[in-house]
Amino acid sequence: MVAKTFFGFEEILAKELQMLGAQNVEQGVRMVSFKGDKGFMYKANLALRTALKILKPIYFFKANNEQALYKGISGVNWSKLIGANQTFVIDTTVHSEYFNHSEFVSQKCKDAIVDQFRERTGQRPSIDKVHPDLRINIHIDKDQVSVALDTSGNALNQRGYRTATNIAPINEVLAAGILLLSGWDGQGDFLDPMCGSGTFLAEAAMIACNIPANINRKEFAFEKWNDWDNDLFDSISDSLLKRVREFHYTIKGYDKAPSAVQKAKDNIKNANLDDYISIEEKNFFDTEKSSEGKLHVVFNPPYDERLDIHMEEFYKNIGDTLKKNYPGTNAWMITANLEALKYVGLKPSRKIKLFNAGLEARLVKYEMYEGSKRTKFQVTTDDAE
Repeated sequence: MVAKTFFGFEEILAKELQMLGAQNVEQGVRMVSFKGDKGFMYKANLALRTALKILKPIYFFKANNEQALYKGISGVNWSKLIGANQTFVIDTTVHSEYFNHSEFVSQKCKDAIVDQFRERTGQRPSIDKVHPDLRINIHIDKDQVSVALDTSGNALNQRGYRTATNIAPINEVLAAGILLLSGWDGQGDFLDPMCGSGTFLAEAAMIACNIPANINRKEFAFEKWNDWDNDLFDSISDSLLKRVREFHYTIKGYDKAPSAVQKAKDNIKNANLDDYISIEEKNFFDTEKSSEGKLHVVFNPPYDERLDIHMEEFYKNIGDTLKKNYPGTNAWMITANLEALKYVGLKPSRKIKLFNAGLEARLVKYEMYEGSKRTKFQVTTDDAE
């Protein structure tokens, strides 16, 4: 099988798969391939936090023209996968000098499938782009054609808990990946000081408690397949839920917009996570660290022209607030405004290149020590003496 992901998440997705028990795990670009049985396919869809889709390749062939493509697709016995009275849709990705348009490839593949049915039964399945019985994925790289079944359906970032969103909400898979890259493991307090619709909060709580990422989802594509095994799916779900663990710290979210606070609360309630998370209407720049010990901060500050802020002053305030009011904090921030980072006035200890909604972004880490670095060093030295 193949798990698709965002650029920069390949290593953490591979680690997730290994921890779930996948075999033959291999990283690619924006994807990780692995082996597993039907039960593992169900488990991967339910539990993986950084996968966008799980594809199940079923056929490979070579084609450098439309006749070879048509013939190759006709080589699959489609009646084993779908009935003449059912529906399907084809998603195509093309990186080839032989085929220029993904839509043309989809059309040609559709023709091959419906012609096979017509010849054998006199009937044909129809196309349904919204809610098909079978979602087929065609990937062409040069002359190599891969035919796969999309086991997930809608992308796996659609977890099922987020019904209310603000301007430019962060993708759930992106949020989960950022949290895992930041080293968040639930062993301390967590804060998102600009929480918007609450995505980082929900994903942070699910990681902390080891709750399967997609447990709130209404359906997966494989539930419409001929070999769907409801009992197996239920037993996989139950076994994953038995691994849920206790959480003994706090997860807090702030936002200065009352509408955002309400949306975040609604989403957290939908996810059944309101026992773990508290959300308050606060301006981050007027706050200070409220707990002892280490604090893990992750946030996605505004960087979009649609939001009415003075960029230079806003990012300077982020740096000042962290420096003055948040000692003993590891703060992680993602922004696609690379220019604005200069105004934070803090030196990041890490910078990771990611993409947010197609925009090149940076995930940066700022380490706020208790007192200055120099003081920290002197205390350590004195203790040693």
